[in-house]
Amino acid sequence: MIVYNNKNNILSEIKEKNFKLEKDIQKIFESNLKSVMRLEVVKSEFSIKNKRIDTLAFDREAKAFVIIEYKRDKSHSVVDQGISYLNLMLEHKADFLIEYNEGMKDILKRDEIDWSQSKVCFVSSSFTENQRTATNFKDLAIELWEIKQFENGLVLIDSVKKSPSAPSIKQISANNQSLEKLTNEIKVYTEEDLLERGTEESRYLYEQFKNAILNLDADIDLQPKKEYMAFKKGKNIVDMTILRKGIKLWINLKKGILDDPKKIMEDVSGKGHWGNGDYQAIVDSDKDLEYIMSLIKQAL
Repeated sequence: MIVYNNKNNILSEIKEKNFKLEKDIQKIFESNLKSVMRLEVVKSEFSIKNKRIDTLAFDREAKAFVIIEYKRDKSHSVVDQGISYLNLMLEHKADFLIEYNEGMKDILKRDEIDWSQSKVCFVSSSFTENQRTATNFKDLAIELWEIKQFENGLVLIDSVKKSPSAPSIKQISANNQSLEKLTNEIKVYTEEDLLERGTEESRYLYEQFKNAILNLDADIDLQPKKEYMAFKKGKNIVDMTILRKGIKLWINLKKGILDDPKKIMEDVSGKGHWGNGDYQAIVDSDKDLEYIMSLIKQAL
């Protein structure tokens, strides 16, 4: 990628600056983890059982721990290291829980953590084609994130997307005990998992709304969660799940902000609910699709 500065319609290239140390990448991420990955830092340089984790983080949306490792050396297998860290977490859950409770403002109980949503994220200025291919399984709880810095303080961060046709890790896990154990305990949810809950009619309605939401902005990203599909542009914009007789969606705005003249959205700020935001609606037809899109635009 070539990045330019535009001054009076004259483009001048902004040169990339290599990171000298992994620590430099770590400082940027830990200082901005909430805005970049929607995670909270639990501990920097967390040591457990003779292993050192660069950043231990917590995902409040998934209610799960996330291990983050920073890389400059591209020669090592991220899959082997990722599997090792995931197994470490599952074998020593109490240590991770204690670290959270000693370092964070609130207290977590064991049953408040969804260990099945644990994952490992690797961050590097670039990854090899072998590393990308090795992690390209739709249900492998390992993510790759690329970061590049340029002159003038410009920083680009992006997650490496898995291909739409990515296979299941279960196809090869039978020959690997560590991997087989992970596939039994950790679940990476896909869109197909949520679609199985619906009927032909509700799946069709879901597709109508999904396509309409994605058409609102080219930068909207779709991320499967345990109970819903999250539509994100940096932050969650709207979350949607499929029902037997329709869909349910939540707009990520606080109570009192949404302009909803038709009063389609219900205020659920005082109720327990899935999804993000204080506005919820159950939809059983597409008759209000355009109007609902106008509401979702307010969260962009």
